[in-house]
Amino acid sequence: MYNLYCRMYQLTLKVAVNFLSWRKPVLLEGENSLNQLPELIKSKGIQHVLIVTDKGITKLGLIDGFLEGLKSVGTNYVIYDHTVPNPTIDNIEEALMLYQKNECEAIIAFGGGSPMDCAKGVAARLARPKKSLSQMRGQLKVRKEITPLIAIPTTAGTGSEATIAAVISNSQTHEKYVINDTVLIPHYAVLDPLLTMKLPPHITSTTGMDALTHAVEAYIGRSNTNETKQYSRDAIQLIFTNLYEAYSNGTNLTARTNMQKASYLAGLAFTRAYVGYVHAIAHTLGGFYNVPHGLANAIILPHVLEYYGETVHKPLAELADLIGITEAADTEEMKSRKFIDAIKKLNVDMNIPTKVAGIIDRDIPILVERALKEANPFYPVPKILRKDDLVKLYHLIK
Repeated sequence: MYNLYCRMYQLTLKVAVNFLSWRKPVLLEGENSLNQLPELIKSKGIQHVLIVTDKGITKLGLIDGFLEGLKSVGTNYVIYDHTVPNPTIDNIEEALMLYQKNECEAIIAFGGGSPMDCAKGVAARLARPKKSLSQMRGQLKVRKEITPLIAIPTTAGTGSEATIAAVISNSQTHEKYVINDTVLIPHYAVLDPLLTMKLPPHITSTTGMDALTHAVEAYIGRSNTNETKQYSRDAIQLIFTNLYEAYSNGTNLTARTNMQKASYLAGLAFTRAYVGYVHAIAHTLGGFYNVPHGLANAIILPHVLEYYGETVHKPLAELADLIGITEAADTEEMKSRKFIDAIKKLNVDMNIPTKVAGIIDRDIPILVERALKEANPFYPVPKILRKDDLVKLYHLIK
């Protein structure tokens, strides 16, 4: 009966989302495309902006040229750069106060997934000032148009520039939760590969595997559409062709450009088709132990795919065919195994560990409880898992 309840909930949601107002961000793409943004902001009559970023970005000077561009067109800005990995409620409230104090008119997220999550949280609080972030957790609790939001990703992984999701951490309870609402899709996104050229190899690898996880979980789930399946296929093909090259030769502009595109496409895929237990588990590890999200996904993905068993043989076989690792005589099960092995090999080649360090046995019951709370009944996974299943998975990855 529980499985039936989950499937009915997912089917109802799949139908309902067709009646929502979905948008894709207006894209500025290509080498030096960031240079076009100041004039675009000026043309919209925006005079004061809040830039949400982190200390790593400001110390690298990655944002300096953009700031000069804003100055040249007379746009005032204020910077919030205290965003931490797995951004907290405190981060969002601090940035919100800065926005209000400086009478800003738009928000610019400049960085990886954490600044984008933080910026989306600020946008949600501005839209619903009487609601706390915890009151907006879950599905469609904002439902009011947000202030102009511009996303400038500096990693190729989260795809947050295309998604409805803001992932928030409560530093008091060590809980990580998601606010999902179509109004949180950024209005504009800048895909400038030059911003990713200085990414160190270990960030390139794990953020790239984050994008792969998005694409794979969206593809194997039960709420995909022909459109989201094509986004996933395109992203997966780009990732297997370009991620190792971007990791081993970070100055390869073509590989960086293709990975940025792959991340965006994977974002488009999972924001409509959703993710699954890989993300539910990864979010608990980020909340409890501050495990970087991409690293957690990379380690967990092959374990969960193996655990799904025959329920994913067909879609994984299709993906194995897509990336050209199969032979004519292979069965679906053999092809599925080859695809999972290809993921494992990519991890090994990029020095990603096979286990998550630091998981404490006594924490596992609460980790399981929180992962189940996130995943069931919402995520349209290939196979509904219960408490005992997740306990086994946590022990497999530790």
